[in-house]
Amino acid sequence: MIGRLAAGIALALLAACSSQPAAPGAVSADEERQLNDAAAMLDANSVSAAAVAGNDEDGQ
Repeated sequence: MIGRLAAGIALALLAACSSQPAAPGAVSADEERQLNDAAAMLDANSVSAAAVAGNDEDGQ
């Protein structure tokens, strides 16, 4: 009985130690989602360079 308990505790400790820490400066899943949303908004509001080059409203 004590052997099974010790084995269970050892497995739990081993599982806790095996995960890789996040790399410094790494983006979390939530931050990645926010960046993707921001990029989509910028793409939706973008104007082509041809449309800007053909516009001569300032009279120069």
